[in-house]
Amino acid sequence: MIKLDAVTLRRGPRILFAEASFSLFRGEKVGITGENGSGKTSLMALVQGHLQPDAGHFEMPTNLEVAHVAQELDATDQPALEFVLDGDSALRALQARIAAAEAATDENHDHGTRLATLYAEYASSGGYDASARAAQLMHGLGFSSADEARAVRDFSGGWRVRLNVARALMCRSDLLLLDEPTNHLDLDAILWLEGWLKEYPGTLLLIAHDREFLDRVVNRIVNIEHERALLYRGNYSDFEVTRAMQLSQQSALFAKQQREIAHMHSFVERFRASATKARQAQSRLKALERMERIAPAHVDSPFEFSFAPPAKLPRPLLVMREQSVGYGDHMLLNKVSLTVYPGDRIALLGRNGAGKSTLVKLLAGVLQGRGGTRDDARDLAIGYFAQHQLEQLDPAASALLHVQRLAQTLGQRPGEQEQRDYLAGYGFRGNRVFEQIAPFSGGEKARLALALVAYTRPNLLLLDEPTNHLDLEMRQALAMALQEYTGAVVLVSHDRHLLTTVSDRFLLVSDGRVSDFDGDLDDYARWLSTGDSAAQAAPGKSAAKASQEPAAKPAGTKADAQQRRRETADQRQATAPLRSRLARCEKRLAELAAEAHRLDAQLAAPGTYTPGQAKQLQELTVQRARIAQETEAVEAQWLQLTDDLERAG
Repeated sequence: MIKLDAVTLRRGPRILFAEASFSLFRGEKVGITGENGSGKTSLMALVQGHLQPDAGHFEMPTNLEVAHVAQELDATDQPALEFVLDGDSALRALQARIAAAEAATDENHDHGTRLATLYAEYASSGGYDASARAAQLMHGLGFSSADEARAVRDFSGGWRVRLNVARALMCRSDLLLLDEPTNHLDLDAILWLEGWLKEYPGTLLLIAHDREFLDRVVNRIVNIEHERALLYRGNYSDFEVTRAMQLSQQSALFAKQQREIAHMHSFVERFRASATKARQAQSRLKALERMERIAPAHVDSPFEFSFAPPAKLPRPLLVMREQSVGYGDHMLLNKVSLTVYPGDRIALLGRNGAGKSTLVKLLAGVLQGRGGTRDDARDLAIGYFAQHQLEQLDPAASALLHVQRLAQTLGQRPGEQEQRDYLAGYGFRGNRVFEQIAPFSGGEKARLALALVAYTRPNLLLLDEPTNHLDLEMRQALAMALQEYTGAVVLVSHDRHLLTTVSDRFLLVSDGRVSDFDGDLDDYARWLSTGDSAAQAAPGKSAAKASQEPAAKPAGTKADAQQRRRETADQRQATAPLRSRLARCEKRLAELAAEAHRLDAQLAAPGTYTPGQAKQLQELTVQRARIAQETEAVEAQWLQLTDDLERAG
């Protein structure tokens, strides 16, 4: 269907990729990956015919119906539903032919036959249910029924992007081109789009920086890096494994990947005594196993930064009791109570418009709470990354000037080299730090905005969609930096990998309330799909399980209290063997963790890799593998015992 034969593509004098040779076939779903500026969008432009190869040959059938998401949308008075319907150009052309035939004054037999034929063609092409299809696409992407009649000009920039996506999906295409379609979508819209694309019968070319989205949608990867475009079989995780094998001989990767893996282990160690965290611990172990396989694929990432330790870490950082917040007379969230401690990793879940960003603004002090109380620690220092943070940057200033201005505001006088070294961790190197940021890409501006937030050394990070515009490597670097950060994090994101690897606690924002969500992201997806009262009453549990649980009993008499204490004592005695075995597992896990830490330190030492230490290196590697194997077995036993204890009450 699409064939590249020794294709070279340039941007000005710079080669994006050279000698690219691969074929894409009908029905394949292909993810295009690579760092910002590597040539992903240019490859899309080549497929659309907007660019021609600088060398080699590109072939594609000329009769393909190609759909793509327009980069811009004119602010018109056209109703949104009609705008989406325009995506089906064949249907619109047929409607025009019918209108022309109806307007004709010819009343002969041929005229009636022609109209009948056109109406039959209209029916067979799905014309009568086209409006319903368009409305379904809009609703899946987060629009309400009332939005269908609103003028296009009435929508904000992000919602206009969604309209463009809906219009592209409306086209009955053979080839669908999507360039970062998830950037302006929230998690529930992403989950819906994911399901739609799985069922799409045509060929898909997709640029996305959401690894979970790529994993669940695509079955091929075209990766562009180091002026090469190579085709890999499988999804993004499969690509990472293949690429990791190619990089596995680089000894420096071991120490780098240990930080992220250690964070995963620490989650299990922190919550091994909490039965309610068993499901998240199981999810974390699965992610750990996957992470140990893929971490080498990011050994040559251009980003290496960390969040500096906060100057002070008071406990707690913030205590909020029974506070409500909203806009005007409308209260969006009611009686929110939340305590945040150093080390907390809190992710907010909820449907679009439920109030996640409003809660972050309340925590940041941008919105004032009504009623209740709020107690901030004396040394509370908030770092707030808002959804529209990029708009607050000065387009005429350089990245270095932004940092210098911030340092002056903070009363600091660091040297220029120190500031340049800091910016280098965020990908700004050489003369790039002196350039005005006006022509910077969205990803570069997002990296600078993150750098400015981190520069203030906050002890509470509030991140509202920080990954918009960030590529996969920067998202990976951000995840690792957040894992090592010693302050607290409250996070809103549609990036499921970031949510899984960073957060320890989920809060569900729904129906004006904020409550703990005892489950993982798969449970959340199921909760979104059910949407019934049972699911809402028991987030993280299936509706069936929710309906089987007994209702809470009201407080009773003194005799009732004594009965409950007796039942608790009996239950404690019955579960004593389980708790004893669980304690033995915990002790062994602590011993294994200490041994693993000792071996990791030796393996990370540069002297271990000198030519004369080959035998010692082999022995250390064997010991580390044995420790990892035993740790996995003991963790599995611990999780099983935790589940058994939870079922026992």
